[in-house]
Amino acid sequence: MTDFKVLVIGRGLMGAAAAKYLACEIDGVGVIGPDEPADKRSHDGVFASHYDEGRITRTIDPNPVWARLANRSIARYRDIEAESGIGFFSEVGCLVAGAARANGDDYIANVLSAAGSLDVETMLLDDGGLKERFPFFSVEAGSEGVFEPAGAGHISPRRLVAAQSRLVEKAGARLIRETAVRLLPGADGIEVMTAEGERYTAEKVLAAAGGFTIADSLLPQPVDLTVYARTIVFMEVDAAEAARLAAMPSLITAPHDPQDAIYMLPPIRYPDGRFYLKIGGDPHDLQLKSEAELRDWFRGEGRESARTHLLRVAKGLLNGVSIRSVSTGSCVTSFTPTGLPAIGFSASPRIALVTGGCGAAAKSSDEIGRLGAETILQGGVTDAAYAGVDFSPRFR
Repeated sequence: MTDFKVLVIGRGLMGAAAAKYLACEIDGVGVIGPDEPADKRSHDGVFASHYDEGRITRTIDPNPVWARLANRSIARYRDIEAESGIGFFSEVGCLVAGAARANGDDYIANVLSAAGSLDVETMLLDDGGLKERFPFFSVEAGSEGVFEPAGAGHISPRRLVAAQSRLVEKAGARLIRETAVRLLPGADGIEVMTAEGERYTAEKVLAAAGGFTIADSLLPQPVDLTVYARTIVFMEVDAAEAARLAAMPSLITAPHDPQDAIYMLPPIRYPDGRFYLKIGGDPHDLQLKSEAELRDWFRGEGRESARTHLLRVAKGLLNGVSIRSVSTGSCVTSFTPTGLPAIGFSASPRIALVTGGCGAAAKSSDEIGRLGAETILQGGVTDAAYAGVDFSPRFR
């Protein structure tokens, strides 16, 4: 006898969503993952990138698969909020700005095409339209902007995980606040060992451990996943300035110089009670190759070179915004060889994976988690909307 029919490893954005969908279909579901550490500098366990209050959410994306994953997730946000009693979605809209199509760049054309295929309402703005509608932004000359006013803006990933975790328990699944460190396949199932010294058995396991999926001891077969360190910058504004910027949407830029591409979120109130604009777009890929490197990175506050770069870009983009203070934080992004999330089985028919956010998965995590659950229950992604899409994990 095993303890669980399915045990999900990782209680982040994808794992919590997958556990919810599994628990709605079958009994015997568990999800294992620790709470956020109280002090990251002294924490010696695993971390997660959802320990934050701001992630951009939008359908408009140049990649049609990512656009669909996002669109389906966003359509369920309000239901998740209502069923869990936890709000996490701020529908302030999202603006994507890039070189005008007349300049021979296809970025904006691809964004419009993906949005059109999903019947998403957008507004196309030229230089003049961008300045008129968004006077607090100063994008480079010769740009076009695609604005998605509804069903877009930003989410609190921290609160989304809390909402999904509540729904996991409401559906009857067991939530285990421990850290899985090793999966041991056996004749009748998988044994899961934890850092706390416990052992659990399951008929099947779905590993959703984010960047920590690369930990040498976790999987019997190493996954092909490239994890990059990312520095994010927080620019504090006072309450009056936050109110003045109430009409500011989330922003993504794709300028002529790709080094200056960024994302920016409007003022968001953080747990310390203060308002911060958040900007990301680390210009250099610093690869983290081991669990030890991941832990060291998360304990820190990022790189000074990235802070300097992002502040320069922010100052060029923001018109007349009064910044009180600047701070930084650390995050990671995990990339698969396909550029899409890895959803599928390993060589073992008892161990499946859902990982590889590719810097675009927070907003899409509910749908990605659903597909992970579908993989466990059906043997693979069977949804016809993704026919021909290769979500298969690669292994080293």
